[in-house]
Amino acid sequence: MVTNIRTEESYEVLWGAIPYPAFKISFDNKIADANVAAETYCLNSIKQIKLKSINVCFGENSIVLSIINQARETLVSVSIYDVDVLWPSKLHSAHDIVATPINNSSNDILLMFHPHGISKKIDQSLSHQSAARSVTGMASMLAHEIRNPLAGISGAAQLLITNISDDDKELLGIIQTEVSRIGTLVDRFEVFGDKSPLNNCPINLHTILNQATKIARVGYAKDIKIKEIYDPSLPFAKGDPDLLIQLFQNLLKNAAEAVPLLNGQIVIETAFRQGIKINLGSYSKESLPLQVSVIDNGIGVPEQIRDDIYEPFVTSKATGSGLGLSLVSKIISDHGGVIEYSRVKNRTVFSVLLPVWVSNQREKI
Repeated sequence: MVTNIRTEESYEVLWGAIPYPAFKISFDNKIADANVAAETYCLNSIKQIKLKSINVCFGENSIVLSIINQARETLVSVSIYDVDVLWPSKLHSAHDIVATPINNSSNDILLMFHPHGISKKIDQSLSHQSAARSVTGMASMLAHEIRNPLAGISGAAQLLITNISDDDKELLGIIQTEVSRIGTLVDRFEVFGDKSPLNNCPINLHTILNQATKIARVGYAKDIKIKEIYDPSLPFAKGDPDLLIQLFQNLLKNAAEAVPLLNGQIVIETAFRQGIKINLGSYSKESLPLQVSVIDNGIGVPEQIRDDIYEPFVTSKATGSGLGLSLVSKIISDHGGVIEYSRVKNRTVFSVLLPVWVSNQREKI
């Protein structure tokens, strides 16, 4: 009897420790049990999840039901990759799905959902962040070398303006306008050379997002409907408030420029997402459970540049500098986070994953 109790306790510990959504599917294709990660994924308690039919959850013709039946018939694990899954009240999300028979007699199936390609996305994001950092080395030098001649040109133009004809003043005005424009570009470029340490502190992300949204609503997004879907239980993030406001301002401005002139919509959504960790080296990892998604109904990023959108000077805009998303990537990199781009139900989604504020700051394993 003691052995059985210990076995059950071990099972519960292992079941709860699985970082991805996992479900036990009964012989009649209903959810018999679910782990803690499944609660977070489904935005429902285990009590509410239990006894739901697979058909109700994933649709009558869902491929999820197909692999469950296949695993039950063949008595071997069945895996499918890059599958769009929609749980009621959630956005579509891509997963790798594994269905495994629990034993030969009960016809029960263990169903697990692995977030699709998260390691690939993290590697890709880190690669883009490295590209952004490659600009850092020359940013300060270029800013210095460009500012000196610009100051000379601007000063000379000021001296000339009192000694030239009205016709020439128009040409001089063009020179001054262009000098100002280049100076503004240098200001933006110089941000990459900023190596000052972050002002890390506990941050309420909703306060940051409210401030960024308020600025957007009175400025570049004043004619665009902005909807906020916030998880009220979200813990504090770790970061620099000024930089995070700049980060979300850039994402909101990109979204505002991408939506159609009529019926433009932006959704800002926050969620707690378990199971995402990034290696920090020295046998330590940091969890990135805080997710902020900026969603718009624009046409999205052109296919040919999707893998390079965080690279400096890559842009699909005719008048864009290609530094906005590169700066976003740098800020997220400095915060130890990750950014993901995806297209979901004809919507563009930029999701930022950030660490939680903890006194220890790092999770030792």
